[in-house]
Formats: sequence, structure tokens, C-alpha cells
Amino acid sequence: MSVIILFCAVVIFTCIFTNKFSSKLGMPTLLIFMLLGILFGEDGILKLSYNDYDLTSKLCSIALLLIIFYGGFCTKKPENKKIGFLAGVLSSIGTVLTALLTAAFCFYGLKMPFVESFLVGAILSSTDAASVFSILRSKKLNLKYNTAPVLEIESGSNDPFAYMLTVLGIFLLKGEPVTKIIPVFFEQVGYGVLFGILTALLGIFIFKKTKLVQEGYDSLFVMALALLSFAVPDLIGGNGYLSVYLTGIILGNSEIKNKINLIYFFDGITSLCQIVIFFLLGFLSTPSRLGEVFVLMLGVALFLTFAARPIATWLIMIPFRCNFRQILFVSAAGLRGAASIVFAIFVVAQDSMLKYDIFHIVFFVCLLSVAIQGSILPFLARKLDLIDEYSDVLKTFNDYQNESAITLSKTLVGGNHPWVNKQLKDIKLDNNSLVLLIQRNGCKIVPKGDVQILQNDLILLGTTVTRSSSDIKLREMEITDKHEWKNKLIKEIDFQPGFLIALIKRAGSSFVPNGETKLTAGDVVVFYTI
Repeated sequence: MSVIILFCAVVIFTCIFTNKFSSKLGMPTLLIFMLLGILFGEDGILKLSYNDYDLTSKLCSIALLLIIFYGGFCTKKPENKKIGFLAGVLSSIGTVLTALLTAAFCFYGLKMPFVESFLVGAILSSTDAASVFSILRSKKLNLKYNTAPVLEIESGSNDPFAYMLTVLGIFLLKGEPVTKIIPVFFEQVGYGVLFGILTALLGIFIFKKTKLVQEGYDSLFVMALALLSFAVPDLIGGNGYLSVYLTGIILGNSEIKNKINLIYFFDGITSLCQIVIFFLLGFLSTPSRLGEVFVLMLGVALFLTFAARPIATWLIMIPFRCNFRQILFVSAAGLRGAASIVFAIFVVAQDSMLKYDIFHIVFFVCLLSVAIQGSILPFLARKLDLIDEYSDVLKTFNDYQNESAITLSKTLVGGNHPWVNKQLKDIKLDNNSLVLLIQRNGCKIVPKGDVQILQNDLILLGTTVTRSSSDIKLREMEITDKHEWKNKLIKEIDFQPGFLIALIKRAGSSFVPNGETKLTAGDVVVFYTI
């Protein structure tokens, strides 16, 4: 037992320490974990033999459900409904199209049996959110035309659809009649959606209406919700991954307490889960078998990358009148990763007689995808001129506040205060601080450079250094071409009571507005309510 624990500690330490050098090597982080698993495995340096597909399937299922839950939890509801709808079509119809096209190629082009062709297409039909966004986050690349949120929602929500297709493939593999498959499909979707929503609503009710969850236990409570959301529908034939993803989305976009603490907790947990999954997948693999599946693997990889994914993407995105460069990048960003290999393990763990080594075909396709496609994504984004220099990809997620939190503090100017009788422009503030509001004799004054600070003024400061413990929440809103405030002076706008504009972001710079400031298309208004 101690040897196993020591082995686990060494593996985790190795993954963490090598992670530091992944960006310098120009390799995706998750690829490092997979390669380490190979080095520890049967064909690696330590020559450790491991082939327990059943145990790996169970461990990876738990890890994958937590990753999918956190992916949903961090998925920010898009303000533009068109983006959400496009991403939803890509994750559903796009996944099915990719699976069917790949299956057809395997059956007609590679002469694989029909059921195994369908399984390969189903398993490889989903894209890997962890792989895509580990690259975008590490390089801090935000993309034009709302490409980042499209990729985020699509790659986070297509795993349940790929899982449903894989389940249908397993039914075919076992010789189940087609008439039995149809109700299974509706059970998967129905129970998955129902229990995903019910579990999320239960969690929100307990958080907001009861005191059952004591301080400090909220992270464990949410983890229990995620496990419950997966287990119940899975036990009765529903899609646990669809359920847990919906639970994550609803909870992540609701006003529940201690959300920042939850983000810290699940960020650490899912990082460990990714290490476990990718290491185990590498550890389970046997690279010496590459020769046996090389032709099949290469054919599937090339067709998936240059035909199936692009065809499905173009067919869906063209009717939405998407930018040509955006479509090309989304086609290239369809990385295959953990979910695909985990689903392949599910198939092998069924103890069914397979003519082809599906696990290693899928494994090498995913390895090739992460290694080559993942490495060229930043280069491709620059070549296509898709990088938005004035924004941050982190804003795409619900944990954006985790990256750039703002603290609001109040300062009362006393008689001996160094700011008394000075103009605002003459006061030296920290580079990360900004005077947002001056309260004087019951009146609120929007600060300008020539405003003089008087004794007994109450100053509201915003600082982007520490995290906020205030009940006042800053929010952002973009002024679009159709926004009712476009080309209006701030003094002309009839704001709701308590609504105050803190600053405006325009063309890469930020400034504190006054009543004469005109709002233009493209402005990002940072506001708060009192």
C-alpha cells in the first residue's frame, strides 16, 4: 500500500514540476501528462505493466464528470443569444455530423466493420475543452468575432452527445435490436436534462433559502451535488454527463454565495483530475502497438482533421454568416482529448470481441491532435488575424473575477487628510487605484480631474489588487450598434436609481466619464448599483 501511495506522490510531483516547463517547450500542458504516463508505462523507462481497463474506466469516469461539471460552472452565459445558439448547434448537430462522416470513412475507406466504424466516429466526435482552453489561457489569447465563447460552449457541451452516440454504438456491438436503441436515446436526453435542472435548482434553493450548509462546507456540498447529478440519471439509463454539465451551467450562472471559493476549490480538483486522466491514459497505452494501427490511425486522423470536422463546421456556420477566418479557426480548433480516450476505454471495458484495437487507434489520434493541432493554434490565430489585443480570453469564463477581482473601499477625508482642498488631478494614487465616486453632503459627484476634495468628503475607491469583499458588484456591458445608449451623452440617459458608471473602456484604454461623455459603439461600460 505504501509503495502505491509513494508512486502516486511521485507521479503528481513530476506532473506539477514539468508543467512549469511546458510553455517554454511550446507543448500543450496536457500532452506533457500523457507523455509522462507513457514513460512510466510498459514501453517507457520504468517498464511498469498496467492493463486494467475496468479500473481505469471507473477512475476516469469520476475525474471526467468533475471536469465536465466545472466546465459548465465556468461557462458564462453569452449576452448574444446568437452565439449560444450557434455553439449549441455545433455541439449537437455538429457532433453527430462529425461522427457519421468519420464512421462512413472508416466503413467505406478503411473497410472496418460497420459497428466498429460507428464506434470510432462516435468516440472521436467530441472536442476537448480542456485542451483548447489550456492553450488559450496559457497564451492569454482572446479571439475576435466572439470565437472564444463559441469554442468554449461547443467543446464543453459536446461530450454528452458523443457519450450518447458511444452508448448507442455499444448497444449495436452487443447485438441489441434497433427498436430498443430509440427509447434509450430519449431516456439519455430526457433523464439527463431533467435531473441536471432539478439538481441545480435543489442546490440553489438550499444555498439561498436554508442554512443547512455551514460556512466552509459549501465546496464539499457542491461536489456532492455534481456526483448526485451524474449518478442518479446514470443509474436509471440517463446521460449523467449531460446532467452534470447542465447542473454546472445553472449553478455557475446563478448568484450563490462564496462562488470565488468554489472556483478555487474546483480549479484545484479538476487540475488533479486532468493529471490523473492524461497520465492514466498514457500509462495504459502501449506505443509499441503503433505499427499495428498506424495506417488506420493516420487515415482517421487525417480525415477527421481535414474533412469531417471542417465539413460539419462549414455546413453549420455558413448559414449563420460567420466570418471566413472564424470558420477556418473553429474547424482547426477541434482538438480530441481526454473524453474521447475515456469513451474508448468504456468500449474496451465491455469485454466485447473487437476486431480492431479501438483504444490505441483513438489514443494515437488524440495524441497527434493535441501535439500538432494544439501547438499550431496560437500561430494560426495570429496568421488569420483573429487575436483581439484589447480583450482577455479569461472574460469568457465565469471565473473571470478570479483573474481580475476589484476591491471597493471607502475613505472619509478628515481635517488632517493629505487630500483636503486638493484637486483630484493633483492626488497621487496607486496605478491600480481609481476614484469612482465622491459623496458630499448627501450628493453623489462623478469625479473629474478638476474636482476639489473637501473635508468630510466620502471617497469610493476601486483597486484591482485584492479580491472584493464588498456587496457592491462591478459589471460590464458592451455598447453595440443597436444599443439604445449609442451616441448619447451620459447626462441624457435616464438611469435606474442607484445605477452609476464607474469607468469606460475604449480602444484599449480606460477613463472615468462625466455627463458630457458620449457613448459610442464598441465602448465597454463598467457600472455598479448601490
